[in-house]
Amino acid sequence: MAEKTKPAGSEPEQAAVGANAAPTQPRTIGLGVRLVPAGDSDQPRVANYTALTLAPGMAFIDFGFFEPAMLAALPRVAQQGGKLPESINGRLATRVAMSYDTLTNLQQQLATALQGMKGSAKT
Repeated sequence: MAEKTKPAGSEPEQAAVGANAAPTQPRTIGLGVRLVPAGDSDQPRVANYTALTLAPGMAFIDFGFFEPAMLAALPRVAQQGGKLPESINGRLATRVAMSYDTLTNLQQQLATALQGMKGSAKT
């Protein structure tokens, strides 16, 4: 089967635009990523608390864990008019430092995941 070709010069403007045009937005490409564990970094951490601290050029995210029984008791104490503690102690599960670009990427991934959760909850 022969291909039909257009005569040379029939689309000079498109060829010129395509050859000289700079992309207006960065192009996103898919890339397979494999992270190799170091130490016990492949072990999941349980966190029920997060705290974000911004510093020049960096964001620090602390993931912590509080005993669920203690967290459940706080509202009961407050409702009964009891004295709440001035502070509570938890365990730091891990701290992650990242650039603002990486933080933005994380935010986009979280937004996509949350949208997916909303969509699957409706069905």
